[in-house]
Amino acid sequence: MIKHNLWRIATLFGVLLMTACSHSPRPEQASAPQAWLEPGVRITLPAPGITPEVNAQQLLTGSFNGQTQSLLVMLNADANKITLAGLSSVGIRLFLVTYDPQGIHTEQSIVVPQLPPASQVLADVMLSHWPISAWQSQLPKGWTLIDQGDKRELRNASGKLITEIVYLHRKGKREPISIKQHVFKYHITIQYLDD
Repeated sequence: MIKHNLWRIATLFGVLLMTACSHSPRPEQASAPQAWLEPGVRITLPAPGITPEVNAQQLLTGSFNGQTQSLLVMLNADANKITLAGLSSVGIRLFLVTYDPQGIHTEQSIVVPQLPPASQVLADVMLSHWPISAWQSQLPKGWTLIDQGDKRELRNASGKLITEIVYLHRKGKREPISIKQHVFKYHITIQYLDD
């Protein structure tokens, strides 16, 4: 039941890293926001800036334990910060997560207990969009993040596939359309609404 409730919360935020079920993360530090890659493995996120900038309106559909839920999100990332806003089906903002050089900031329009850390929200976004070079120094020893054709694979030091991201070329850009997290067993599909 706890996992089911956390899943519902996580889908609201488009993360779905279910480690909040089995870990009690330390409070986020403004200078070094961290996220879980698998149980027992925590990393510091890369710096928030990205070039060229990313601006997208997306419908995220998450699947976990036979349950499927969807959420509208607005993603904006530039050389200085990332903002991720979740919207209801009628366009009312539910939350706003911002990551800038001062750290991660969250605003909630609804009160939801036991929210996962905001850094978990951003981990999948950054794994999908940030260049591999931004992740190299952040990954634990022996871990790899590689691009193979239309896929990006994150593997642990034992070579086990942790996260698999599938891309599609649209508007001259390589953009993620699917994120499958094999350890926490969730799958996110991404539909772009700004075509």
